[in-house]
Amino acid sequence: MSQISIIVEFQLKPGQQEAFEEAIRAHARASKEQEPGCLRFDVIRPVEKDGTPINDCVWLAELYKDREAVAAHEASPRMPILAEKIGPMVVSRRLTYGAVVAD
Repeated sequence: MSQISIIVEFQLKPGQQEAFEEAIRAHARASKEQEPGCLRFDVIRPVEKDGTPINDCVWLAELYKDREAVAAHEASPRMPILAEKIGPMVVSRRLTYGAVVAD
């Protein structure tokens, strides 16, 4: 089975970046510590080519061992708690799944 990547792009309400990043970093740490199938979970601040920050935007780059690991992550009891916490901070969210292609 292929590893599964999840890319999530969040557009945030103005002034919410710090609180959002704090919550999502805690979620990333817990995912890596508590889910054996979570291989990587990066919180990314997007920037322009010249390094200028893109405000009110956060990306997540997650990597899971397989589809079962993704299902376990999505079924985590932390997910509804996180959704309730960050929901008021988010304007939009785009989630993309991908199968990792090895050489």
